[in-house]
Amino acid sequence: MNRKAKINPIQKSNPTKNEPMKTSIFTTAATCLACACLPAFAHEVKNGSADHTHTITTSDTAVVVATTGQGDFIFEWDEALTKNFPEDAKPFEPRMHGGFTEDADGTIYTGIPGYGLCSISQDLKTWKKLGSDPRLKGTIHGQVFFVHKGKKLLALAQPSDKRILITDLQGEVLQEIGCPTGETFVFEPAKTYYAGEKPNFAVTDVTYLDGVLYAVTGYSPGDFVLTLTESDGNWGWGTLAWGGRGKQPGQFSTAHGIFAHKGDIYVANRAAHQVVHFTKDGKFVKLLAEIPAGNLICNVSYLREHFFFNALSPVAGNKTAAIFAHSGKKLVSTIIPGELGIPVLKNIHHVWPHEIPGDNGKKELVLLVHGWNKGKYAVLRQVTGK
Repeated sequence: MNRKAKINPIQKSNPTKNEPMKTSIFTTAATCLACACLPAFAHEVKNGSADHTHTITTSDTAVVVATTGQGDFIFEWDEALTKNFPEDAKPFEPRMHGGFTEDADGTIYTGIPGYGLCSISQDLKTWKKLGSDPRLKGTIHGQVFFVHKGKKLLALAQPSDKRILITDLQGEVLQEIGCPTGETFVFEPAKTYYAGEKPNFAVTDVTYLDGVLYAVTGYSPGDFVLTLTESDGNWGWGTLAWGGRGKQPGQFSTAHGIFAHKGDIYVANRAAHQVVHFTKDGKFVKLLAEIPAGNLICNVSYLREHFFFNALSPVAGNKTAAIFAHSGKKLVSTIIPGELGIPVLKNIHHVWPHEIPGDNGKKELVLLVHGWNKGKYAVLRQVTGK
């Protein structure tokens, strides 16, 4: 049986910023004893997360820390790391409409519309603006770091500009790829759509697997997975495509995000509230189970033997969109950043799991949050399951 665990009365208190909550040594001892005697209830995983607060006590003070999630994936807001967002980028933060990718060294890459392409150091303390090409100021809606023939590269999906940019890690644009004409695709619906009059190439995300770039075009009636291959240093449209708008297995209702993992492809099928598992050749495998109804799933990522993905908008009365941790077989945690007191954040466009160096020498799990609509960058730090 699943139950919510409410630990002690201290969690219900609400001290002001300048007035720490006082407690006697007897209260602290009683609280610790009560916590020790509680049975280990499993937390209910659903649209809203369990009612969590963590209490940090000394002999005469107690600080209540808001947390959200269940089981091994409970998080708090790391306000200090969040504040490392660059000062000169803050005027552009409300326009955020993208996500993150990461290289093998732990450097993060992201785009801020109007500001440009950025790298973030592994410890999330240092941001750097990359390149001077004005195309990098466009909306970088999806991105992927990849290594191809020994070269470290980024592919950037820009639906508003109807293009994919290939860059190096310094932000130099090496190639711009525009709308396909359809003749290379074997999949007849894709061939017909792109050979038609004024097809809309609204590419929303990209990923890389075994020498092939995969792109999704969910912001257009041509709602496909398309592929690109490289020849003589240039990327061009491949033969493989699949999907199309529809409700049958393997079709999409806004293919919004795409992610390669262990030789397969995962697509965030947003309006269908799904994460869809395919082989790299486009064969439908399965849907990830237990995704709560009504959640517009935007993107997919993976770390520590779990998928992480997010909804776009709040449901079920939550203050923000939800983030989900999933084993691949079942949902294990629902994380609601709105329970953490983060200002501005309501809609979430992308979440990315990342490891930072910890004080004890171990790596600590954090979630990078890319807000949408009113924007907002935020960092959540794991407090359980380390």
